[in-house]
Amino acid sequence: MTATRIRAGLADAPTDVDLVVIGLGITGAGVALDAVSRGLSVLAVDAHDLAFGTSRWSSKMVHGGLRYLAKGQVGVAHESAVERGILMEVTAPHLTRPMPMLVPLSAGVSRVQTAFTRGGLWAGDLLRRGAGTDAETLPRPRHLSVTEALRLVPALRRDGLRGAMVGWDGQLEDDARLVVTVARTAAAYGAHVRTRARVLRATGTGVELRDELTGATTAVAARAVVNATGVWADTLVEGITLRPSRGTHLVLRQDSLPGLTVSVFCPVPGETNRFVMVLPQPDGTVYAGLTDEPVEGAVPDVPQPSEPEIGFLLDVVSAAFTKQLHRSDVVGAYAGLRPLLDTADGSTADLSRRHAVLTSPEGVITVVGGKLTTYRRMAEDAVDAAVEHAHLDATACRTRTLPLLGAASRDELAALELPSRLVRRFGTDAALVLDDARAVTGLSDDELLAPIAEHVPVTLAELVFGVTHEGAVDVEDLLDRRTRVGLVPADRALAVPAAEIALALAMN
Repeated sequence: MTATRIRAGLADAPTDVDLVVIGLGITGAGVALDAVSRGLSVLAVDAHDLAFGTSRWSSKMVHGGLRYLAKGQVGVAHESAVERGILMEVTAPHLTRPMPMLVPLSAGVSRVQTAFTRGGLWAGDLLRRGAGTDAETLPRPRHLSVTEALRLVPALRRDGLRGAMVGWDGQLEDDARLVVTVARTAAAYGAHVRTRARVLRATGTGVELRDELTGATTAVAARAVVNATGVWADTLVEGITLRPSRGTHLVLRQDSLPGLTVSVFCPVPGETNRFVMVLPQPDGTVYAGLTDEPVEGAVPDVPQPSEPEIGFLLDVVSAAFTKQLHRSDVVGAYAGLRPLLDTADGSTADLSRRHAVLTSPEGVITVVGGKLTTYRRMAEDAVDAAVEHAHLDATACRTRTLPLLGAASRDELAALELPSRLVRRFGTDAALVLDDARAVTGLSDDELLAPIAEHVPVTLAELVFGVTHEGAVDVEDLLDRRTRVGLVPADRALAVPAAEIALALAMN
């Protein structure tokens, strides 16, 4: 591997490559890594930044496919379970962790719903076993008594509680961090990864780009072009119809639900297989979501949650806990748009999460649909299609067994004598992050590793690394994508001075 870093703009970018990848969300970053690891020359571009679109608005889960199994989408469920196992055990153990998920069996949960939940969790365990994921990574589900449930989640509403079921799934440290790590890994293998590079025109044999930093335009010849722009895919090529749906999450402080250390799946009243997830995070926040609302009209750069969605989530969560949550408990909220391919009638909730790879009349390969957990398989299928369409000289896909930068076994990660936050976010590269910050700033470890503000555990070391190695060029890149401080507006305001310092030090 080389020491190539992610860069902004098109200065010194190649003008003739095997493959151009348009879009640097999780799918585009995955396509870049898959292609370059097969021996292809790659230029991957985004008009904005890494993880600018849907990829940063997820539930931060590595989902094993249980919700798809409940909808009869067996193939999608199995694919999700397989890819979850690959992420958690091979490619990104440092960015994932086992997540216990408790489903309270409260007074509002009927016996039919209880049986459905129990059967669903055991079906999910069958998916795990079918995918070959070890039970040490994801333990088997079990029933909990009322006492056991309250011991695990003291804040649960006790009235009418009959016990609980507990199962296991995967949780990401941070979805945008996964995107950045995949992109860094692609760059380390030799891909040219450029942000602030907008595609003005695309065909199957090349693209016209505009450097968003300088305004200069450049033509790039390519043997193949992959469109991985997600919810914007239909604006780049014709013949694709998307039906985006909005998924909204709330951000709460952990003291809103005191003592919460495991995720809770709160049953939605009147629904047999729909839940609102309450997901504690290691940074002192809790995410609660999500919704599934059809979206009409132009796709915004940054979707906004609606007040009815926020109210719905608060009501469902409050029904499961002792504390009644109020709008004032919401310190942040975010929404993402799922790029669902319109293949049938019905609500967006009923559309398949299966991805599709399509070739336009101009020869552009578009990959659309799917979900974050299955990005690697989506990328593999897209590169397979590009190789076949353009008769590229490429080796077989390697990404099933190719660890991302910083990956190591959980035992190895636990043995590292480095700050736990850096290990969670960078794995074995935590030492590189700290060494880089020391060299760039000349500051002490205490200064580099101290939280940058109250309620904000982000460190100056990781902000500096975001500039020097990860292509960040402004405060928004650092606070909204390299870290997730921006999910809480009040915290973001406190963090701006530290981001400005990091930019000044790293760009000096």
